[in-house]
Order: sequence, then structure tokens, then C-alpha cells
Amino acid sequence: MRRASAIQRLLVFRTFALAALAILLPAAEFFIDPEIGYPALIPIITLMIVFHIFSLIRYRDKTMISTPAMLGQVISDLLFLTLILNSTGGATNAFVSLLLLPIVFAGVSLSIQLLGVVTLLAMVAYSYLLLTMPEHAMHMMDMKQHFIFMGANFFISALVIALVVGAMAKMIADRERLMAQQREEQLRQEQLLALGSASAQVTHQLATPLSHLQLLFDELRESYPNEPVIEEMAQPLAQSSKHLEYFRSLAQAIREGRSERMTVNELLSELTDAVLLHFPEQTLDYRHTEHPGAIVCDAMLLPALLNLVQNAVQANELQGANRLELSCLVMGNTLSLTLRDFGPGIEEHNLAHLGDGLQKSESGLGMALMLSNATFERLGGHLTLSNHPEGGALARVTLNLEQENETITDSGR
Repeated sequence: MRRASAIQRLLVFRTFALAALAILLPAAEFFIDPEIGYPALIPIITLMIVFHIFSLIRYRDKTMISTPAMLGQVISDLLFLTLILNSTGGATNAFVSLLLLPIVFAGVSLSIQLLGVVTLLAMVAYSYLLLTMPEHAMHMMDMKQHFIFMGANFFISALVIALVVGAMAKMIADRERLMAQQREEQLRQEQLLALGSASAQVTHQLATPLSHLQLLFDELRESYPNEPVIEEMAQPLAQSSKHLEYFRSLAQAIREGRSERMTVNELLSELTDAVLLHFPEQTLDYRHTEHPGAIVCDAMLLPALLNLVQNAVQANELQGANRLELSCLVMGNTLSLTLRDFGPGIEEHNLAHLGDGLQKSESGLGMALMLSNATFERLGGHLTLSNHPEGGALARVTLNLEQENETITDSGR
């Protein structure tokens, strides 16, 4: 699809061109050359005006225009110009170079392939005008060589314009695409920074009340040593303290930029153990096999993978399922981990955008996926989401394996 600004510019230019034709052609016939044949042009100009009015009505409120429609507009202009020039001297007309204008419009509004098509059609149109020149153009002297050079000049000009305008249009489009990607990346980084700041603030605020609760718990345990309700509080408090300390260690590792070398087998072992620990009600189907290679990661990799597992568990709960499938594939220097759930799957309109930023949906804003994807991308990997043909969703994580000649500082593994 092409932006509406391209068709709007073309329609505005055509409006001025038609106004100029309606004024200049009668004036030229009256003041300059009575043999211009203006009456013969009336049907052509009338058809052109009708086509233009139809185009104005058709694309007046359009925000997008398809590529075939834009191509049709450009070719129509080329056809009308050819008919007008053919009725006013053909290749001998001083304005025959106007056939280059459709090439310019094609260069800024169509693809390189279609630009080549329009350029070829313009050359064919000029060749037609050259071959059907009126006999009186050769009167009293041999102008054959002159018109051959005129044709060569037109062909060279058409090729140069197509190459230059096409290259410039591609360069501008690439720059706009890059700027759009940079804006999206900046927005996502701002969201990640805001989430990180909020998480750090919440973690800091939880530390004091959690410490206070721990003191109260210790006092209650001393006062009522045999009270079962108090004993049941021990595990949740211990888990909360452990998670808080874990968050602090993660923040410290990220702040210091520490990285570590982990073999594929170690990563899989830690991941499967963490799934069994955090989600004991779920069954993880994974065939333990030895995988070669190692990856360079930081402390956020395992939590990012567990975020995907948690989303899969939540999807399973919607369907009453308790089964997860994990597969691992090592190909060359790439590690691919695929996690499948047996939930309702992901809505099609969310598949292309989940993980790129905060996306509002019935299940939330996709915050966990965005954080996980940011972690994978920081480590040189990527997250791909899709739906399984037999039901459920697939989360595929691709990570780069350590190069053989790469030197890594081991941080304790």
C-alpha cells in the first residue's frame, strides 16, 4: 500500500496540467500556429477531464491507495500525454520531453520493478511517436539522423531519471523506515526504563514492611511456639525474603554488567528445575539429551524464560490443561528453545506485536513478554510467537551460541 500523499500530489499536478492545456492550446492555435489542430484534441482532453474527476471522487477521502491503483494512474497519464503529442506533431513537438514526467512520479510512488515498467512504456511511447511522425517533418532536408539522436537522447534521459529518482526515493524510504524503527525502539526503551524504575521503587518499598513482618513473626513464634497458624507463616515469609534478595542480586548484576558462560545443558537443567519448583502442578514434557555448545548470558536470562513459562501456565489454566512441552534444537551457532502450551492460543491480531511493547489485551498488557523479549534481544537473540496447528501457542527463543574463538570470563559456573 502507498501513502495517500503520492496520489494527492499526482492529482494536484494533473489539475494544473489540465488547466494549462485548456488555456494554452487555444491561445497557441490563435496566436502562433492555426494548424495545431486544437479541435482534434477536444475528445482527448474531455476524456482526460472525465478520468481526472473520477479519480478525484474515488481518492478524495482515501488515506491509503493500492500499488495497482497508483500504477494505473501513472500509466493513464502516460497514455493521455502520448495521445496529445501524437495529435500535435508527435516527436517533433517541443514538449515531447513531458513523457519523462510519469517516470518521475513512478520513481517516487512505485517500486523499482514497476518504475522499470513505466520507463519501458515511456520509451515505447516515444518510439511510437518517432515512427509515426508526419511526412512534412522531413520536408526539404534529411532529418533522419537528427531524430535518431533525439530518440537516443530521450532514452538516455529516461534511464538516468529512472535510476536517479528511483535511488533517491529508495534512500528516503529507507531513512524514514529507519527513523520509524528508531522511534519505536526509543519508545520501548522508555517503557522498559519506566518499568525498571517502578520495579526498583516497589522492591525498595517492600523491604521495610517485610523486615517488620519478619520481626513480628519471630516474636509471635517465641510467644506461641506451638501455634500452627504462626508456623504456616514461615514459608511465605521465607519465600518473600528470598525473592526480594533475588531481585536485589539481579539488579546488582545488571548494574555491574556481569556476564557468564553457561552451557546449553546447564541452562536446560536450571530451567527444568525452576519449572518444577515454581509450577509443581504442571507436567513438563522434555526429553533430556546432551546438547553441545554454550551461551554468554546474564542473570536475567532464566527469569526471562520463566516469564514465558508463566504465560504458558496461565494459558493452560484457561483450558484446564496441566501439560507443557519443551524442545531444544542446536543448529550450527544457534540455540532454539520452543515452549508449547495447550491453552486457547494467541489472538491473530496480537501475534505480530506481542513482545515489541505494551499491548492491551484481555489478559493484560504483555509486560512480561516485552521484558523477556528485551532480554533476549540484549543477548543477541529473538522471541517468536505463533499458534500450534493442533491448539495452544508456541514461544520460540533463538539465542546465539558462543563462538569457538571467543574468550569469555566465567563468573562462577
